[in-house]
Amino acid sequence: MEPKKNSKANVGRNSSLYFAVGLALMLFLTNYAINYKTYDKEVIDIGKLDMEEELEEEIPITEQIQTPPPPPPPPAAPEVIEVVEDEEEVEETVIESTETSQEEEIVEVEEIEVEEVEEDVEVPFAVIENVPVFPGCENEKGNNAKKKCMSERIQKFVVRKFDTDLASDLGLSGRQRIIVMFKIDKTGNIVGVRARAPHPKLKQEAESVVKSLPKMKPGMQRGKAVTVPYSLPILFQVQD
Repeated sequence: MEPKKNSKANVGRNSSLYFAVGLALMLFLTNYAINYKTYDKEVIDIGKLDMEEELEEEIPITEQIQTPPPPPPPPAAPEVIEVVEDEEEVEETVIESTETSQEEEIVEVEEIEVEEVEEDVEVPFAVIENVPVFPGCENEKGNNAKKKCMSERIQKFVVRKFDTDLASDLGLSGRQRIIVMFKIDKTGNIVGVRARAPHPKLKQEAESVVKSLPKMKPGMQRGKAVTVPYSLPILFQVQD
Protein backbone atom coordinates (compact mmCIF):
# COMPACT_ATOMS: atom_id res chain seq x y z
CA MET A 1 0.00 0.00 0.00
CA GLU A 2 1.54 3.41 -0.97
CA PRO A 3 1.51 6.47 1.38
CA LYS A 4 -0.90 9.15 0.47
CA LYS A 5 1.49 12.12 1.06
CA ASN A 6 5.01 12.80 -0.14
CA SER A 7 7.63 12.87 2.68
CA LYS A 8 9.35 15.85 1.07
CA ALA A 9 6.16 17.88 1.26
CA ASN A 10 6.12 17.66 5.17
CA VAL A 11 6.25 21.27 6.41
CA GLY A 12 6.88 20.57 10.11
CA ARG A 13 10.16 18.65 9.74
CA ASN A 14 12.37 21.87 9.92
CA SER A 15 10.17 23.84 12.28
CA SER A 16 12.79 23.99 15.08
CA LEU A 17 15.41 25.44 12.71
CA TYR A 18 13.03 28.08 11.47
CA PHE A 19 12.09 28.96 15.04
CA ALA A 20 15.73 29.45 16.06
CA VAL A 21 16.52 31.64 13.04
CA GLY A 22 13.43 33.73 13.63
CA LEU A 23 14.21 34.15 17.31
CA ALA A 24 17.78 35.29 16.58
CA LEU A 25 16.53 37.76 13.98
CA MET A 26 13.99 39.21 16.40
CA LEU A 27 16.61 39.60 19.16
CA PHE A 28 18.94 41.42 16.76
CA LEU A 29 16.21 43.82 15.64
CA THR A 30 15.14 44.44 19.26
CA ASN A 31 18.73 45.23 20.36
CA TYR A 32 19.27 47.57 17.40
CA ALA A 33 16.01 49.40 18.12
CA ILE A 34 16.94 49.90 21.80
CA ASN A 35 20.46 51.25 21.10
CA TYR A 36 19.49 53.41 18.14
CA LYS A 37 20.15 57.13 18.79
CA THR A 38 19.40 60.25 16.79
CA TYR A 39 21.16 63.68 17.02
CA ASP A 40 19.85 67.11 16.07
CA LYS A 41 21.81 68.71 13.32
CA GLU A 42 23.00 72.24 14.11
CA VAL A 43 25.01 74.56 11.98
CA ILE A 44 28.14 75.77 13.87
CA ASP A 45 29.93 78.79 12.54
CA ILE A 46 33.63 78.44 13.39
CA GLY A 47 34.50 81.67 11.66
CA LYS A 48 37.23 82.34 9.18
CA LEU A 49 40.90 82.65 10.05
CA ASP A 50 42.86 84.97 7.82
CA MET A 51 46.60 84.30 8.09
CA GLU A 52 47.50 86.85 5.46
CA GLU A 53 47.23 89.84 7.75
CA GLU A 54 50.31 90.44 9.85
CA LEU A 55 50.33 92.32 13.09
CA GLU A 56 52.71 95.19 13.00
CA GLU A 57 54.02 96.21 16.46
CA GLU A 58 55.29 99.70 16.87
CA ILE A 59 58.62 99.69 18.69
CA PRO A 60 59.21 102.89 20.67
CA ILE A 61 62.44 104.69 19.88
CA THR A 62 64.62 104.94 22.95
CA GLU A 63 67.65 107.13 23.36
CA GLN A 64 70.77 105.52 24.83
CA ILE A 65 72.12 107.54 27.74
CA GLN A 66 75.87 107.61 27.71
CA THR A 67 77.40 107.85 31.18
CA PRO A 68 80.49 110.04 31.22
CA PRO A 69 83.67 108.21 32.32
CA PRO A 70 84.87 108.85 35.90
CA PRO A 71 87.56 111.49 36.34
CA PRO A 72 91.13 110.19 36.55
CA PRO A 73 92.57 109.80 40.05
CA PRO A 74 94.80 112.60 41.30
CA PRO A 75 98.51 111.98 40.95
CA ALA A 76 100.17 110.47 44.00
CA ALA A 77 102.28 112.77 46.11
CA PRO A 78 105.99 112.10 45.77
CA GLU A 79 107.61 110.43 48.75
CA VAL A 80 109.86 112.63 50.81
CA ILE A 81 113.18 110.94 51.25
CA GLU A 82 115.16 112.08 54.22
CA VAL A 83 118.87 111.81 54.04
CA VAL A 84 120.32 110.65 57.37
CA GLU A 85 123.96 111.21 58.06
CA ASP A 86 125.81 107.97 58.71
CA GLU A 87 127.31 108.89 62.02
CA GLU A 88 126.18 106.08 64.34
CA GLU A 89 128.15 102.89 64.33
CA VAL A 90 126.12 99.70 64.15
CA GLU A 91 127.53 96.66 65.92
CA GLU A 92 127.56 93.66 63.67
CA THR A 93 126.70 90.26 65.09
CA VAL A 94 129.53 87.82 64.58
CA ILE A 95 128.50 84.17 64.35
CA GLU A 96 131.27 81.99 65.63
CA SER A 97 131.83 78.53 64.29
CA THR A 98 130.95 75.64 66.60
CA GLU A 99 133.28 73.19 64.90
CA THR A 100 136.17 71.85 66.98
CA SER A 101 139.70 71.08 65.91
CA GLN A 102 142.03 68.31 66.97
CA GLU A 103 144.15 70.74 69.02
CA GLU A 104 141.20 71.93 71.17
CA GLU A 105 140.97 70.33 74.59
CA ILE A 106 137.79 68.44 75.42
CA VAL A 107 136.39 69.13 78.87
CA GLU A 108 135.15 66.03 80.65
CA VAL A 109 131.64 66.30 82.06
CA GLU A 110 131.07 64.81 85.46
CA GLU A 111 128.32 62.27 85.92
CA ILE A 112 124.95 63.80 86.69
CA GLU A 113 123.15 62.22 89.60
CA VAL A 114 119.39 61.95 89.20
CA GLU A 115 117.53 61.97 92.47
CA GLU A 116 114.61 59.62 92.65
CA VAL A 117 111.38 61.24 93.74
CA GLU A 118 109.65 59.04 96.26
CA GLU A 119 105.96 58.65 95.56
CA ASP A 120 103.52 58.70 98.43
CA VAL A 121 102.06 55.22 97.93
CA GLU A 122 98.99 54.21 99.93
CA VAL A 123 98.41 50.56 100.81
CA PRO A 124 95.16 49.43 102.51
CA PHE A 125 95.47 48.22 106.08
CA ALA A 126 93.97 44.81 105.23
CA VAL A 127 96.57 43.85 102.59
CA ILE A 128 99.79 45.53 103.72
CA GLU A 129 102.81 43.24 104.15
CA ASN A 130 104.05 44.80 107.43
CA VAL A 131 101.34 46.61 109.40
CA PRO A 132 102.13 49.87 111.28
CA VAL A 133 103.23 49.06 114.81
CA PHE A 134 101.49 50.84 117.69
CA PRO A 135 103.74 51.57 120.71
CA GLY A 136 103.65 48.48 122.93
CA CYS A 137 102.93 46.02 120.08
CA GLU A 138 106.56 45.53 119.01
CA ASN A 139 106.88 42.13 120.66
CA GLU A 140 103.86 40.64 118.89
CA LYS A 141 104.78 37.90 116.41
CA GLY A 142 103.20 37.86 112.99
CA ASN A 143 101.36 40.50 110.99
CA ASN A 144 97.88 39.43 112.13
CA ALA A 145 98.87 39.63 115.79
CA LYS A 146 100.25 43.14 115.31
CA LYS A 147 97.04 44.20 113.52
CA LYS A 148 94.92 42.92 116.40
CA CYS A 149 97.16 44.58 118.99
CA MET A 150 97.05 47.90 117.11
CA SER A 151 93.23 47.88 116.84
CA GLU A 152 92.79 47.07 120.53
CA ARG A 153 95.24 49.77 121.66
CA ILE A 154 93.61 52.45 119.47
CA GLN A 155 90.15 51.57 120.84
CA LYS A 156 91.36 51.77 124.44
CA PHE A 157 93.06 55.09 123.74
CA VAL A 158 89.90 56.59 122.23
CA VAL A 159 87.63 55.29 125.03
CA ARG A 160 89.94 56.83 127.61
CA LYS A 161 90.28 60.21 125.85
CA PHE A 162 86.80 60.72 124.33
CA ASP A 163 84.34 62.83 126.35
CA THR A 164 81.11 60.81 126.22
CA ASP A 165 79.30 63.32 128.45
CA LEU A 166 79.43 65.79 125.56
CA ALA A 167 76.48 64.08 123.85
CA SER A 168 74.30 64.54 126.97
CA ASP A 169 75.25 68.20 127.19
CA LEU A 170 74.19 68.61 123.53
CA GLY A 171 70.76 67.10 124.27
CA LEU A 172 71.40 63.90 122.29
CA SER A 173 69.97 60.55 123.35
CA GLY A 174 70.26 56.92 122.37
CA ARG A 175 73.07 55.25 120.50
CA GLN A 176 75.60 57.53 118.78
CA ARG A 177 77.83 56.45 115.90
CA ILE A 178 80.91 58.33 114.70
CA ILE A 179 83.22 57.28 111.85
CA VAL A 180 86.79 58.61 111.88
CA MET A 181 89.14 58.15 108.92
CA PHE A 182 92.84 58.94 109.09
CA LYS A 183 96.20 57.94 107.60
CA ILE A 184 99.45 56.75 109.10
CA ASP A 185 102.08 58.27 106.81
CA LYS A 186 105.49 56.81 105.94
CA THR A 187 107.03 58.55 108.97
CA GLY A 188 104.47 57.08 111.40
CA ASN A 189 102.53 60.31 112.05
CA ILE A 190 98.72 60.62 112.05
CA VAL A 191 97.56 62.79 109.10
CA GLY A 192 94.40 63.49 107.11
CA VAL A 193 91.94 63.07 109.98
CA ARG A 194 88.26 63.31 108.93
CA ALA A 195 85.14 62.39 110.86
CA ARG A 196 81.39 61.96 110.32
CA ALA A 197 79.18 62.50 113.35
CA PRO A 198 75.53 63.37 114.18
CA HIS A 199 76.64 66.72 115.64
CA PRO A 200 79.52 69.10 114.76
CA LYS A 201 80.73 69.10 118.37
CA LEU A 202 81.03 65.31 118.36
CA LYS A 203 82.86 65.48 115.04
CA GLN A 204 85.33 68.01 116.49
CA GLU A 205 85.88 65.92 119.62
CA ALA A 206 86.53 62.73 117.61
CA GLU A 207 89.05 64.45 115.31
CA SER A 208 90.85 65.98 118.29
CA VAL A 209 91.18 62.60 120.05
CA VAL A 210 92.49 60.78 116.95
CA LYS A 211 95.03 63.52 116.20
CA SER A 212 96.49 62.93 119.68
CA LEU A 213 97.35 59.27 118.90
CA PRO A 214 101.06 58.51 119.52
CA LYS A 215 103.54 58.18 116.69
CA MET A 216 103.80 54.65 115.29
CA LYS A 217 106.29 52.65 113.34
CA PRO A 218 105.22 53.11 109.68
CA GLY A 219 103.86 50.28 107.58
CA MET A 220 106.20 48.60 105.08
CA GLN A 221 105.41 47.31 101.59
CA ARG A 222 108.20 45.55 99.65
CA GLY A 223 110.78 46.93 102.03
CA LYS A 224 109.66 50.59 101.70
CA ALA A 225 107.67 52.74 104.10
CA VAL A 226 104.19 53.56 102.78
CA THR A 227 101.09 55.44 103.89
CA VAL A 228 98.33 53.30 105.40
CA PRO A 229 94.70 54.55 105.57
CA TYR A 230 92.68 53.49 108.62
CA SER A 231 88.97 53.71 109.49
CA LEU A 232 87.83 53.80 113.11
CA PRO A 233 84.16 53.49 114.21
CA ILE A 234 83.21 55.00 117.58
CA LEU A 235 79.96 53.76 119.17
CA PHE A 236 78.54 54.75 122.54
CA GLN A 237 75.20 54.91 124.34
CA VAL A 238 74.00 58.16 125.87
CA GLN A 239 72.72 57.57 129.39
CA ASP A 240 69.32 59.21 129.97
